[in-house]
Amino acid sequence: MGQEESHSEEMDLEKIQELCIIFMKECPSGALHLHEFKRIFGVPSSSAEESLYMETIFHSFDTNKDNTLDFLEYVAALHLILRGNLEDRLKWSFKMYDKDGNGKLDRQEVKRIIRIIYKIKLQKSDVSMTLSEICDRIFQLVDKNNDGQITLSEFMEGAQKDEWVMNLLKLDVNATGWVIQNCGKLP
Repeated sequence: MGQEESHSEEMDLEKIQELCIIFMKECPSGALHLHEFKRIFGVPSSSAEESLYMETIFHSFDTNKDNTLDFLEYVAALHLILRGNLEDRLKWSFKMYDKDGNGKLDRQEVKRIIRIIYKIKLQKSDVSMTLSEICDRIFQLVDKNNDGQITLSEFMEGAQKDEWVMNLLKLDVNATGWVIQNCGKLP
């Protein structure tokens, strides 16, 4: 069992190293723009949902908000996606949901991300709930003080108590598998 985990860890490190080399080849200036980010990860221009998902990911890692990812931001992104622990991934997911950066999620912010995830998952599986039903259920299960907003602590606690909520809130569209799959398509 330990050997299998170690092998997986080596593969993750190999993928990170491979993606870092690609960054250096594609972006000799040291600045990765959104269109280059999408190209590196093979996002088809015909897929509006995947494109919007990648834009959200890109902006969540652009910590200095200069509309580019420098090498350190890029490495931090890869490390979180490929090797981050659950707590770090949930904090990142919260940041992606929190569009206005006020530290709380309102229904509009939750619906925005759920809409993206819903469309991506709908292409791959049978999702039987509407966006409003998903949003209502999340708030019912997570918004403990019923103030119509979800704080980071409510988000973390709610996600870890309910598997259904966890699968939605951690942006479970298999980012790790997606990165690894699309890494193989690179030149």
